[in-house]
Amino acid sequence: MNRFFEFATAHPLLMAAIVVVALVAIALEIRHRATGSGAVGPTDAVLLANQGALMLDVRTDEQYAEGHIIDARHVRGSDLESSVETLKKYKEKSVVVYCDTGATSGAATRLLKSKGFTKVVNLRGGLQAWKQENLPLVREAGKSPARVPKNDKGAKSA
Repeated sequence: MNRFFEFATAHPLLMAAIVVVALVAIALEIRHRATGSGAVGPTDAVLLANQGALMLDVRTDEQYAEGHIIDARHVRGSDLESSVETLKKYKEKSVVVYCDTGATSGAATRLLKSKGFTKVVNLRGGLQAWKQENLPLVREAGKSPARVPKNDKGAKSA
């Protein structure tokens, strides 16, 4: 123990850096546990979906129509609190919540946990991470992203 104090007094900057790193690590762990935000990556989400988990899309109607995960249930994030009653049969089942980037779905995950859902997780990175893994998406029938028509050289513009 004497050697530790010797080292600490001989290298105050190094000891300060060690203390700062330890405090940051502790703060991050406390924050993670306080939010209760369990998150899974796209591969784990596929495994959960194959085991019967509910895939819950909390994006806007337009985003959902542009493409969503197969068999995903859509409830806008802004309507989630009022729609919790319709999801009550999933309280004891696995639920994977996702949005575009993972931020909105993180808040939705915390809301569902506060309402008694026991196996709720957030899709880490949201649908962007899903797309990066080249996993399949489904588009709403008859709906596609809006496209601006090109103006040909011979056509007159209005």
